[in-house]
Amino acid sequence: MSSHEEESPSATAAEKRTTTLKHNIEKALAQEKQDIQAGRLKDENPLDKSHDFYLMCDAARRGDLRLAQEQITKGVNINARDEYDYTPLILASLCGHFELVQMLLEQGAKCERDTFQGERCLYNALNDRIRNLLLSYDYSKSTDPLQPLAGHITSLLTRDSPQTADITLHTSDASFQLHKFVLSARSPYFRNKLREKPETKSWKLAPKIPTGSFETCLRYLYFDEPEISPQESEEAEKAVLEGVGTLSRQLEVPQVFETILNPGDRRQARQRRQDDVEKGRDQMETWFRENVLQKQFEVDADKTNEVHWKRDNSSFADVLLLADINPEDEDADDDTTSSDHPTTTIPIGPSAPSHRRHRKTLFPAHRAMLLRSELFATMFTSPFREGQISSSPDTSDSTSPPLQIIPVDCSPAVLAVVLTFLYTENASFPLPIALDVLHAADMLFVEKLKQRAALLISTLGNGAAGSIVESPAQSAADQPHDWIYDVVRSGWDCRVHRLEEFGARYIAYRLESYVDDEEFKELVRESAARIKARQETDTVEIVDDIRYYLSERFRLRFEDSGLGEMMDEEEGSGSEKEEGEGEGEDDEGYAGSPGLAPDLEAHAGAEGVIRTLDGEVAGDEFAQDALNYQILLGKIDGLLDELTLDA
Repeated sequence: MSSHEEESPSATAAEKRTTTLKHNIEKALAQEKQDIQAGRLKDENPLDKSHDFYLMCDAARRGDLRLAQEQITKGVNINARDEYDYTPLILASLCGHFELVQMLLEQGAKCERDTFQGERCLYNALNDRIRNLLLSYDYSKSTDPLQPLAGHITSLLTRDSPQTADITLHTSDASFQLHKFVLSARSPYFRNKLREKPETKSWKLAPKIPTGSFETCLRYLYFDEPEISPQESEEAEKAVLEGVGTLSRQLEVPQVFETILNPGDRRQARQRRQDDVEKGRDQMETWFRENVLQKQFEVDADKTNEVHWKRDNSSFADVLLLADINPEDEDADDDTTSSDHPTTTIPIGPSAPSHRRHRKTLFPAHRAMLLRSELFATMFTSPFREGQISSSPDTSDSTSPPLQIIPVDCSPAVLAVVLTFLYTENASFPLPIALDVLHAADMLFVEKLKQRAALLISTLGNGAAGSIVESPAQSAADQPHDWIYDVVRSGWDCRVHRLEEFGARYIAYRLESYVDDEEFKELVRESAARIKARQETDTVEIVDDIRYYLSERFRLRFEDSGLGEMMDEEEGSGSEKEEGEGEGEDDEGYAGSPGLAPDLEAHAGAEGVIRTLDGEVAGDEFAQDALNYQILLGKIDGLLDELTLDA
């Protein structure tokens, strides 16, 4: 044979595919840079050299969920790139951190196949599991994160029940039932007019402006795409276009006219749509904070019946939501008791004893936005009192009853979070109230907020929830010892499997601190009782999960020390997990002693003598791990025997 052997057809085809892919990526990058420089596109991945973004990228490399969540809470742009052109999503997918990739995608990280960074992210994904996850969040296959908010506000134009409009706008041949708070938030013209006369019930458009022109502007104000409907003739279409130009100047929303004149290509149109929705959300948030959050007020509990708000209020509110004052504020006056007047409340989450409540907080709100909660939507369409108050803009304020007060049994801080989410799709809140937010969202049937709370708890509550990395800043000492019991029970009550798994892992990595607690025993009892008509062969779910994560806790050091066979024997007693679960995540150990929990390190003697949990001397750290693993498994078995549970 010749020294120059011919390449196989398969190798040649593979090289051609690789060359084509590289060429397409380079071409896409060059075109993208040209469009950005020309101002046709916005740089969706701007360079960020800040320290916070550096920490974000570091968290993406290491799979540190908590550190990543902390930077997101600070407002770091998760779609930015570092000096090496890496985004956090690319780093997390390249390093194989599935849970972190999922969290970034849930929080708005973008992976679009027709962009340079999107193709790069898919090409560099460590495995098919992550690649398939990225594809499932591709823009063409998923909704915009703000679409639920935009879609709801758009639907208000055609929603018949319940009636939530409070102003009628008339054209030459049509009338539109609209909402003052939407018009005020989105149009500076309406904001000024309605601020001067909040009692305005109707507004008439100049007769020469076609109805189609107003419909086009109205779609924009209500977060829909401003398109001109087909007209009967070219002259009619020209008249509508001229009317749009006139109205866009009058209402001070020039984007409507610019969008119609210059639609651009598909990607430019999509980006402009995203920008319009984001701008609208920001306008709604500014208006919401000024007219809802800042207009909240406190009253004595026995004087809530004396609150009389009419529909012509400056916030355009048509309902008042009542929340309890924070428990720490109640401690200031122990002798004061609440009113004996009974009230009907919506029970939400854990709360302080009712006899200590003496102050209430009321929030002005709008039924139109509260409809995003299934509970409120059902309430306002019911035959009961909450659904009977007329909301017609033609109702006279002099004869209409005052706004209804709807009590909600949660703290003002939690209610503020719920309202912020309903009005803006934003939900930023601290860990101490996350469980209360979870219960509130569950009771009000706001599923997305419930999942957001669960994500926050499982990331900020235990360092890196998806790995065994724990830095001093992420110490478990940040939370009360019995906090995790509430988390597990909340996962059960609210049907959030993420929290059930998180709680089991949290306890497993600190099992020596919990296994002898009476409350831990009660938790095991409750887990066993969750199986109806329990049989002798049934397992206890919380125990199975703890056994699995306990084996995960010791796995790396056992494998390194050649003790893998013993691990295989013990794992048979734990529940089986999916083979791909946690792939690429457990590649680091605790600082100071890889794979060893801080509680175990405390058992090393002051003179360097290594001891097990029961105080016996171990030959080295590997032997200590093996013995401690057996001791902890034995404690679990002893606990089950004590509780007479066969699991």
